[in-house]
Amino acid sequence: MAAAAADPDSAADQNPNTPNTGTHVPEPWVESDELAEEEYDEEEEELDGPAAAAVEREKVQSVFRRLSSDPVEIRVHDVIIKGNRKTREELIEAEVAELLRAAVTVQDLLRAATIASARLRGLDVFDAVNITLDAGPPELPGTTNVVVEVVEAANPVSGTAGVYSKPEARSWSLEGSLKLKNLAGYGDLWDASVAYGWDQTSELGIGVRLPRFKSISTPLMARASLLSQDWLKFSSYKERLLGLSFGLVSTMHHDLSYNLMWRTLTDPTHGASKSIRRQLGHNFLSALKYTYKIDRRDSHLRPTQGYAFLSTSQVGGLWDNKGLRFFRQEFDVRCAVPFGFYNAALNVGLGAGVILPLGRGFMNSSSPVTDRFNLGGHSSPVCSLGGISSLLGFRTRGVGPTEPRRLVPSASENDSALPGRDYLGGDLAVSAFADLSFDLPLKLFRDAGIHGHAFLTAGNLAKLSENEYKNFSFAEFQRTFRSSAGVGIILPTKLFRVEVNYCYILKQSEHDCGKTGIQFSFSSPL
Repeated sequence: MAAAAADPDSAADQNPNTPNTGTHVPEPWVESDELAEEEYDEEEEELDGPAAAAVEREKVQSVFRRLSSDPVEIRVHDVIIKGNRKTREELIEAEVAELLRAAVTVQDLLRAATIASARLRGLDVFDAVNITLDAGPPELPGTTNVVVEVVEAANPVSGTAGVYSKPEARSWSLEGSLKLKNLAGYGDLWDASVAYGWDQTSELGIGVRLPRFKSISTPLMARASLLSQDWLKFSSYKERLLGLSFGLVSTMHHDLSYNLMWRTLTDPTHGASKSIRRQLGHNFLSALKYTYKIDRRDSHLRPTQGYAFLSTSQVGGLWDNKGLRFFRQEFDVRCAVPFGFYNAALNVGLGAGVILPLGRGFMNSSSPVTDRFNLGGHSSPVCSLGGISSLLGFRTRGVGPTEPRRLVPSASENDSALPGRDYLGGDLAVSAFADLSFDLPLKLFRDAGIHGHAFLTAGNLAKLSENEYKNFSFAEFQRTFRSSAGVGIILPTKLFRVEVNYCYILKQSEHDCGKTGIQFSFSSPL
């Protein structure tokens, strides 16, 4: 029996709960519907034009009335794949065949087809996915053939390039990326990226991602990168990383990766503090990193309801006694509560993290300065879900334990200016924020998504390694919390949001770098 595609508009009118994602439903397969077909046969012989079309619509509507009232048993006889000129058929079958064959009713099959379509689109190698339910063989009543038709990407090569400004660092960066899709036919994504920041950061990376390979059901990822970062303004060292990263497990909530990195720290000015000088040179990092993430918020750029949780655990120095050995743990909890007026919502978040060196006498050792926690920065605490949130109003790395830099006499003067201080980061960090967002009264702003917010941020850092844990006091840690408050206007875009904030420093310590005034922020959801 030939399949007739259901009219989406008619289907939606009769059953608004039926999913519509490129899935087409045939006429009834079961015997109870054959009588309905016979009743229409005589009418169709005498009707044509609009009358015949009305009869056909009524037939389709009767199908959906039954689908919405009672379960209709069905069995998938075959899954037919079309349109895959380059993509390997076993990849598509592995993604959708088992899911579709598990359906035992038409309703289950429609839901499975919706999920299957979303899975194939998520591979990012198809321009379109269309799933059609066709009638099975005549000798096998109550069966259907599922036809999966894909349209492969017309242009497998894509790229981006741009110049981006960072007002908080008063710098510019040139960034570009190139992607090649489905080169081997396994849904593989190859990418190359480059970023160059004047006097600050440069990065070159090449990677590949396989959504599924052979019997391995989880995505695989490998990436090689070369990264150079300049922290001379904050902590008197430059960092260069040459590394390999392997994604071992990647699901909706779980992510497990293994990283190998050769790290080099240098001090071209020869003015680094004593703590920084002890860590200069080469070291090797082999680390296993596990991330558990739940994000049930309705938006990443402007959450108005829902919650999110993230836990990140990292163990460094797995098999090399001469490399960096440490344990690092972070937690991040978010919640958004709607108020019901002016689209107002309160976002609150709490983050905490600790890093400890490993090995014999580990509390006497020093934790890696590059892996410690830092507070400050200009990114929005609402957008980022990654552990310790930023502390608005404070400079990047502008909070926490510090140490004076070494005084280097100038060639032309006997007495140099004060050497400044290096920000060392902390082994224990806690941050919190509260952000109330609301619509502005002008309709022009509401239509453009421009809205206002008022915020309060707080956080603190402490050093535990090198026997400093003996001097740690919870009462002192709570008393020295830094905090800031302010109001601002948010201009959202498709990729990131821009904030213009007025920040007021409520509390800071002697050597913190915080300033009351206007602050610009460019944030992307991570």
